[in-house]
Amino acid sequence: MLSNESGVGLRSTPSSTLQLTRGRIRSRFSNAMNRQNQVSQEEEEDGIDLMKKATESADDLYMIRDTYFPSEPNHKIHKLQTQSQIVLNLLDSVPPEERKLATQRATYEYLKGKILDVFPEYSKKAEDHLSKAVKLNPSLADAWLCLGNCIWKKGDFPATRNCFTVALSKGPNKRILSQLSMLERRMAQGADNQEEIVAESIKHAKEAIALDVKDGNSWYNLGNACLTCFFVTGAWDHSKLQQSLKAYQNAEKDESMKLNPDLYFNCATVNTYLENYERALSGFEAAASIDPCLNAAEEVQKMINLFDKLGSLLKGQIKAKRLASLTSSLQEVQLNPSYKRATIDNLLDGLNKAITVVGKVIFFIKHENVTPLYYLVCDSNQTCFALTVYGISNDAIKEGDQVTLLDPCFRNNDFSWNEKHYEFRSVRVDFPEQVHVNGKPIHPRHSVRSSIYAQHKP
Repeated sequence: MLSNESGVGLRSTPSSTLQLTRGRIRSRFSNAMNRQNQVSQEEEEDGIDLMKKATESADDLYMIRDTYFPSEPNHKIHKLQTQSQIVLNLLDSVPPEERKLATQRATYEYLKGKILDVFPEYSKKAEDHLSKAVKLNPSLADAWLCLGNCIWKKGDFPATRNCFTVALSKGPNKRILSQLSMLERRMAQGADNQEEIVAESIKHAKEAIALDVKDGNSWYNLGNACLTCFFVTGAWDHSKLQQSLKAYQNAEKDESMKLNPDLYFNCATVNTYLENYERALSGFEAAASIDPCLNAAEEVQKMINLFDKLGSLLKGQIKAKRLASLTSSLQEVQLNPSYKRATIDNLLDGLNKAITVVGKVIFFIKHENVTPLYYLVCDSNQTCFALTVYGISNDAIKEGDQVTLLDPCFRNNDFSWNEKHYEFRSVRVDFPEQVHVNGKPIHPRHSVRSSIYAQHKP
């Protein structure tokens, strides 16, 4: 699952960059807090200035929500409770005579609802105030957007979509388009026409970018949409993963997005799936440095545990006689004449068309993630390599099986992490059609489909 919700990919994030990122978070959070703490001195100002300052303070409240990531989640809730009450007090200090006109009252109700909606849980009071705002001033697009976000939390997706659609009718808006795109991905889950809905999500994400090509959040949203599209269309078209990575890379060019741990986490997820392991590790580490409550540090440890286990198996003392016994029959395997037989040493990086590698499964490598499956395989030259398998159930290939790999996708993995060096060769299988087990194609019942969605995070 995506967090809130080589070619092209996440740029490496050295420690100096992470320190700068943490510094930006502290600076922006501190500025927001300083403005919040000046509220009591501002309450004596005139109504117009108070309404303006209440608007700015509400924005600062959301800045705290989006950039303050303490190690204890309850600390964030407490901080939001404290600061939201300060902003509510400021808003309520606006003189009654400055709230008489329908437009003034609409702004007041909108701000009150927005402040009350800053928390993750649905708030009936927030919905009531936001509903009053759009009734008083139906042209207030921001109030429609906020009302949609509020209703989303109680799971009423059609009503949420209606709010976003009405908001868009007031004029093009990149934030509304991005939220609509995100909502559509959520609505696609379990739908019969999910590919069609996700295509609409991508369309609206691109429309948001067209309004502001430098907006990092719009690019981030497009990255999530392309990644979701990859999975709902069968998880085979890697070009969609590359599109996702490119979008994330563009998002990172926006300085404000360096405060978003989900950007690093989701990009690392894509790199993991593409087996760009070093980039994935860097991305998860960056996410963990910003938000300790994400499970990014755990993802790093899972990967390291897997690589350590794989390294131990590759360096293990498998007796030559056993290898010879395991591989003795491989040369006798009859192949399709349109394929050329090869061993792991003959493969080039990437897809090797019209090539076949025959091997023996020595170990099934257990690890903590569901996908992919990892096996240690030995070819006819008694050379061991890792086999990574996607889209196939774990009972299709077992230890001791003979595997025939068609059009193998080869990768020479060579990277270091925390002063430890990892080096191993691997072949990737994405479809049942790419592998035969004991001379037979894999039965369709062993085919499985992965799924991943960007989640709404208020």
